[in-house]
Amino acid sequence: MYQIGKMDKKLLASRVEEELMNYILHEPVEIGARIPNEFELAEKFGVGRSTIRETIKSLATKGILEVRRGSGTYVISKNTIEEDPLGLAKFTDKYKLALELFEVRLMLEPEIAALASDYAEPEEKEELKRLCDETEALYRAGKNHTMKDIEFHTCIAKCSKNRVVEQLVPIIQTAVVTFVNLTNRQLMEETIETHRAVTEAVLKGDPVGARCAMIMHLTYNRQMLLKMMEEKKDK
Repeated sequence: MYQIGKMDKKLLASRVEEELMNYILHEPVEIGARIPNEFELAEKFGVGRSTIRETIKSLATKGILEVRRGSGTYVISKNTIEEDPLGLAKFTDKYKLALELFEVRLMLEPEIAALASDYAEPEEKEELKRLCDETEALYRAGKNHTMKDIEFHTCIAKCSKNRVVEQLVPIIQTAVVTFVNLTNRQLMEETIETHRAVTEAVLKGDPVGARCAMIMHLTYNRQMLLKMMEEKKDK
């Protein structure tokens, strides 16, 4: 399945990296688990051990793998570069990262929501309402809502009509993914309720309401994270 034919050395290393990433994602190899050693991977992919070493080094640089001397190579993240343009995957304490991301989101998103309520155009309001509804439907159906949640927050950023804000969207995307992975749907009703409140405020053109609703949304999430961190510390 993972066999790779002969090709240019540089292209080969790139292809092996892609195949190893696919192996990690689809085998699947869980975060914290050790991957096979160099010899086993070389056999699996049909390449030399030097190519495997180069591939592992590249994925370690990108924050996907961690080489532990005398122990092996471990998966520490599954976010590709496209999903992690800020390189935050290299931070191994995901709870601390999530908390720091909330600090940044609280600085930005309430004001972004207020701007959105001022500048959103009719078709954008329709899109925001649709994304709010679709996120809730996925959540209640027990399906993965993460990407739709990201679309929801991205739509609010676009509605702000601020080009710099749109460049900050990767921070929001990373924060949503990090939080969802840690909490595993523990705040379903709170998320649905506050998403709805933000949406209704934007639809009404109510910047104060949008700002307050976003603060409430982020505060619920932050409090849950702090509770989980405290429980983790007590174990």
